[in-house]
Amino acid sequence: MKIVFAGTPEFAAQAMRSIHDAGHEIVLALTQPDRRAGRGMHLQASPVKVFANENNIPVLQPQTLRRNSADSLKQHEAEEAYQQLSELDFDAMVVVAYGLILPQEILDIAQRPGRYGSFNIHASLLPRWRGAAPIQRAIEAGDQKTGVSIMKMDAGLDTGDTVLVEALNISLDENSSTLHDRLANIGARLIVQTLHILEKDKAIQATPQNSQGVMYAEKILKSEAEIDWSFSAQEIDCRIRAFNPFPGATSILKGIPLKCWNSRVAPKNVPKETRRAGEILGFSEEGAYIQCGKGVVEVLEMQRPGGKKMSAKMCLQAFPDQENELRFQTTQSKTI
Repeated sequence: MKIVFAGTPEFAAQAMRSIHDAGHEIVLALTQPDRRAGRGMHLQASPVKVFANENNIPVLQPQTLRRNSADSLKQHEAEEAYQQLSELDFDAMVVVAYGLILPQEILDIAQRPGRYGSFNIHASLLPRWRGAAPIQRAIEAGDQKTGVSIMKMDAGLDTGDTVLVEALNISLDENSSTLHDRLANIGARLIVQTLHILEKDKAIQATPQNSQGVMYAEKILKSEAEIDWSFSAQEIDCRIRAFNPFPGATSILKGIPLKCWNSRVAPKNVPKETRRAGEILGFSEEGAYIQCGKGVVEVLEMQRPGGKKMSAKMCLQAFPDQENELRFQTTQSKTI
């Protein structure tokens, strides 16, 4: 089949590789414009663009696909993309974490007679966690299960009918990085399966989403990174793992901001010598026990500014005055 592929990050590039390896022809790649990143703030191509360039796939990088933009440059880029898609010979469009809204007129091009429409890989069990950050929000909420939904796209925000769904369990030590990789593998496999069904049967069964249980996964903001130790141990543990690798849960100890990368809820037999939220109660073999508003969390890995990740125990034992109280700063601390 001839495929137009729209996507940007590595999650999308993995699906793109699978489609290519399955023998389908990707006739055009849409991806976000190059962004400045790294210490040198050099322009970097997206993983989708890198793969496209390596395989001689034409690339378009409009800033928007809305032809009614007030910005003349953006409007020109959107018009160019629309015209190129209108004239292109393809069978279906696959959209994965593209980052731009596809207006109805773009979806209509993929739905013209003889074509199968647009299909999206979404990393949740729709309708739960529609939106930008389904992987992180599932862990943050303490969900025990998530999965991948292949959706026939419409103009709504992740509201289209689903065609294939596969669930998986979220382990207690899961972070967004590890869950991302597992879901990317499933998504790549399911989209190839979807295209195989379309090629074989010329159609695929679609199921409308349930109107109950809709949740929206808002974009992760850096401002969410600071740990509020007055929350429960379970809530803090979920947030630490959800915000790994971005933005990294942060807390200040003796004026130094520390990133907390991995954690777990501590065993119930941890001695509670003090009950002030944010206070370090002691150490395990690798981690540090920290009092929360309810319960104790064991932080396993930390990082100083400009330093490398290390065991939380090693990181915290490097602080002077170990005989005095070590307590993380929190504006919401409360005695329990």
